[in-house]
Amino acid sequence: MGASEGIGYNKAVYVCRMFASIARRYDLLNAVLSLGCDRGWRRFVMARISDVPHESILDLATGTGKIALLAARCYPESTVVGVDFCLEMLTIGDKQADKNRVGEKVHLLQGDALRLPFHDGIFDCLTIGFALRNVTSIASLFSEMARVTKPGGKMISLELTRPSNRLLEYAHKLYIKIVIRCIGGIVSGKWDAYTYLPQSILEFPSPQEVKKVMEAAGWRDVKIYRLTFGVATVQTGIKG
Repeated sequence: MGASEGIGYNKAVYVCRMFASIARRYDLLNAVLSLGCDRGWRRFVMARISDVPHESILDLATGTGKIALLAARCYPESTVVGVDFCLEMLTIGDKQADKNRVGEKVHLLQGDALRLPFHDGIFDCLTIGFALRNVTSIASLFSEMARVTKPGGKMISLELTRPSNRLLEYAHKLYIKIVIRCIGGIVSGKWDAYTYLPQSILEFPSPQEVKKVMEAAGWRDVKIYRLTFGVATVQTGIKG
């Protein structure tokens, strides 16, 4: 294994173990720390699906299946598949699917988003939420997403980002470095996880930089939607 591969492998292992350790409190903390905005952000993602074929939907890094389950409720005629590498998160997702009576419509699978266990060009639509920051290579991720998407299919990414306004960016930085770290650490008991997550937001490329990576991977008509003063961003693309 080369040096760069080792770095990627170590990050993947660390992220998987980290999410396993906070799985039980993850959804609660997302709602609290986003001040309830995460629900609206996911609804915004669902609205971006309505204008394209969506018989088959793949949700990558599905975690506890929040986006996948919402897709099954919004588009009951669709087949929805969710993939995540963290078994603990998927276990919670399966329970939520049964609780919401969509267990037969949603299929949650353990797998690696960079090496998907699917044939080429089989999904109409792909979604991914709050996960770009956690993969070892977003270029490889976008390429793999393009591989399993049908020509003309759509990809929708929801990610936490930094506001473009400098004053808001300063306040946002204080919030995620102090408030999120403290509340997340206290509630979950995992201070390292809620040190990593805020830092990953601060270090992540801008939406404009991500757009260039998407286009290089074969996505066209890339659009950027800044939500809630830019603290979240949805980016969409069509497979060329």
